[in-house]
Amino acid sequence: MPFDTPLLKYPITPLLQFKIIDETDDYVVVDKPPFLLIHPTKPNETRNLWKELRELLAFEIASGGQVSIVNRLDRETSGLVLVAKTAIAARRFGLQMQRQQLGKEYLAIVWGWPEWETKIVDAALDRQSKHQHSAIWLKQMIHPAGAQAQTEFRVEGRFVKSTMSGDKFSLIRAVPHTGRTHQIRVHLSSVGYPIVGDKIYGPDEQLYLRFIETGWTVELEQQLLLPRHALHSAKLGIEGEREWNSPLPVDLAEFCSPDSSG
Repeated sequence: MPFDTPLLKYPITPLLQFKIIDETDDYVVVDKPPFLLIHPTKPNETRNLWKELRELLAFEIASGGQVSIVNRLDRETSGLVLVAKTAIAARRFGLQMQRQQLGKEYLAIVWGWPEWETKIVDAALDRQSKHQHSAIWLKQMIHPAGAQAQTEFRVEGRFVKSTMSGDKFSLIRAVPHTGRTHQIRVHLSSVGYPIVGDKIYGPDEQLYLRFIETGWTVELEQQLLLPRHALHSAKLGIEGEREWNSPLPVDLAEFCSPDSSG
């Protein structure tokens, strides 16, 4: 390799080991790394959380148990996942989600410094291709015909980091009051503070299409800064029962190491 060839800062092949942080007869709580799929998307998918938990809980499944993932995370999102081990627990958690008794909080690194400390975004979401052309089938947009969606945002900190694409960033705590597809990512982008590394709702959706074609490249890194969107499921709680926390994973914690305080 020539010495002047630019090197990728972040690894192309990520580690996909998840960690179990709590377990009872009814449920297991997992800390999921980024890039690990929650469910299989193809018949012969090699790595996904659902399949690996079924192997890990084979004895319980043989005794009538099951693996039901309660709060689903996107492939690139890291953090806490609640998994029911029985049909009764799955029904209970489902009802608690409907009643908003399952609390979820996320941490996101965004471009820019918000002029506010707290903000509630109440804006319905729908699939973009239902209303206008979209090269990405799953891409969501704010549209009055969509499903009601509300997210509360709080600024945890602002920092400066010199990059080729900008230097002001913030750490935001996001509390979704509904559970729509890509809700936090769309709501943050809609108020002018997209998540760092977001290939769909960041600077240009064409970056997502380019990533599908080429994989992660130096050019994409210069524009997106991180090989995944900087979103982490940091807190999960069953109202009146239990609460779990997960610190920022290494990749996001390192990104938050500022050049100087903001």
